[in-house]
Amino acid sequence: MDSPKDGNHTAVTEFILLGLTDDPVLQVILFMIILCIYLVTLSGNLSIIILIKISFQLQHPMYFFLSHLAFADMGYSSSVTPNMLVNFLVERNTISYLGCAIQLGSAAFFATVECILLAAMAYDRFVAICSPLLYSNKMSTQVCVQLLLVAFIAGFFIAVSYTTSFYFLLFCGPNRVNHFFCDFAPLLELSCSGISVSTVVLSFSAGSITVVTVCVIAVSYIYILITNLKMRSTDGRHKAFSTCTSHLTVVTLFYGTITFIYVMPKSSYSTDQNKVVSVFNTVVIPMLNPLIYSLRNKEIKGALKRELGRKIFSHDACYFCRTSNNDIT
Repeated sequence: MDSPKDGNHTAVTEFILLGLTDDPVLQVILFMIILCIYLVTLSGNLSIIILIKISFQLQHPMYFFLSHLAFADMGYSSSVTPNMLVNFLVERNTISYLGCAIQLGSAAFFATVECILLAAMAYDRFVAICSPLLYSNKMSTQVCVQLLLVAFIAGFFIAVSYTTSFYFLLFCGPNRVNHFFCDFAPLLELSCSGISVSTVVLSFSAGSITVVTVCVIAVSYIYILITNLKMRSTDGRHKAFSTCTSHLTVVTLFYGTITFIYVMPKSSYSTDQNKVVSVFNTVVIPMLNPLIYSLRNKEIKGALKRELGRKIFSHDACYFCRTSNNDIT
């Protein structure tokens, strides 16, 4: 804490992140584990993006949203994980006031984008299964781009709301944040300015986006279930529902952890449990999403095999051409 800010108060210029543990041995172990997870997250999501970009068979709305979901996963993990890895290696886990605001805003941005993309993917599955004849019109390229713009605009609005609310908070006491990143709830506990109008607006806007996206997903899958039950063919039921299992798994993991962290009463769990679930939400889930989609989706597995086969074939063909030319000369 440094220069005066308001009377007897002092301005906080940095925060101390208490992290996950104080045990040096456990810190090294966690550093190695989380570093491996982060590398898998980057490589897995980047592979999904590249595969969807180059594969003609994956040029569908569902995979359009999936590629941007992979981008949001990389951004969400990258807003928290690199700083956490550094903090495992240094003795004093500090983050500047500006760095805390940037981390808070970026995490809020990518989390909001992910929420809306998951809702858009649920709507896509609803149209594909319940209104297949109107699918090309209802999920045209223009509609997909508009939904993507809504996701990014909403993410920007929430990020600005979080950073603005953070700057309106007055910190005049301890600056030790009982977390491994700058989350709004533990920062609010340190503040001595109380609940402001900006905080209320933030809670309302973030809560509204969560409720709206959950409702869209729930209604979409209710209609999907009803349509599925009306199908006479068992194979048709299985095929229709199999296209939704990967998305349902991702939705359950993402919203399940968010509910535990931000919705459940604090008296029902400890701070350490909150940290563990937060690690799962910000570090593990972004790694699991590309694995879930690649392992459970036949089209992605088929596209991956085709692209790998094409690369191997072109490599063998080039090698054969070079060998033939050498023999001729």
